[in-house]
Amino acid sequence: MGNRGRATFAKRQKEIARQERAREKVAKRVERAETKPKIDRKNAPEDPDIAGIVPGPQPLPYDILDEEAPPTTTES
Repeated sequence: MGNRGRATFAKRQKEIARQERAREKVAKRVERAETKPKIDRKNAPEDPDIAGIVPGPQPLPYDILDEEAPPTTTES
């Protein structure tokens, strides 16, 4: 019957460690919220997240036509 106390102690230590990790996570969330830059979206003429985006097909990042086409082989 002596083993039951040890398992409870280990379980309690595990629970304390879990609570400590949870406290650290909350502290990090609060810190990120405080240091996050505030953007005034109501007075901006255009949404800064989508400024300069043009709807429709987008240009390719490079010109495919300038590259050499791979040689084609014919099987006859």
